[in-house]
Amino acid sequence: MTTGSGTAPAQPAAATRAVASPAAPAAPVAATAAGAATRPARRGAYRRLSVEERRAQLIAAALTLFAHRAPEDVSLDDVATAAGASRPLVYRYFPGGKQQLYEAALRSAADELELCFAEPRSGPLTVRLRRGLDRYLAFVDEHDAGFSALLQSGSVAETSRTNAIVDEVRRAAADQILLHLEVAEPGPRLRMMVRTWITAVEAASLMWLDEGKQPPVAELRDWLVDHFVALMAATAAGDPRTARVLRAALALETAEGQVGALARRLLPVLGDASHLL
Repeated sequence: MTTGSGTAPAQPAAATRAVASPAAPAAPVAATAAGAATRPARRGAYRRLSVEERRAQLIAAALTLFAHRAPEDVSLDDVATAAGASRPLVYRYFPGGKQQLYEAALRSAADELELCFAEPRSGPLTVRLRRGLDRYLAFVDEHDAGFSALLQSGSVAETSRTNAIVDEVRRAAADQILLHLEVAEPGPRLRMMVRTWITAVEAASLMWLDEGKQPPVAELRDWLVDHFVALMAATAAGDPRTARVLRAALALETAEGQVGALARRLLPVLGDASHLL
């Protein structure tokens, strides 16, 4: 060893062999530990991502920014900074600039929203709608004020392509609802009713954000489910095909469920209108 108690003579040759020997790795380990704080960090910071990983990283950063700020208020430099990348790199993956990146972020959000109402088709319809709305409103809540910029018109980033993506979300949600209603060939009134409800959900979500997320999200969800039931009942009153679908849906509901609670709340109100019968 090169140091000792002070009485044992130094043995340079042995020390050299000890350092070089696999059986005594103390010095190399110490050297490795000394540089460990920098070398792994550098490798982690500059790890080469695959094309898909890098693209997903840029879209995620853009979606976060677009979710809280209007597209016109977000620059490519903002996206690059948020992703820990450079502006030229953003252009490399999105040569169309911010518009192309915005559309990619919108597509990512649309993919998530399209799955909101995907539910196993069993049990009461209102329970399934509640679960779908829970997911939809959680998305709205997470993206906060940027929900308007992401999914509504009025932005400078709006194009026929972005409008098509937004409309695709609405159509996908309507298709999921019709699957829950088990209607292979819905009539025009039922299709219009479902699309009208989807539009109402979207509008109510935006107003909910404007009202400081009041009423509480659970109350908003239940109110929207009540709207669906009421809208379907009104449609069924003038459309025999919708009436058959409504009867089948109501057969799965229980007195303790949401439709039963709605009926009990409505009876006193409708009782005052008995003179109309």
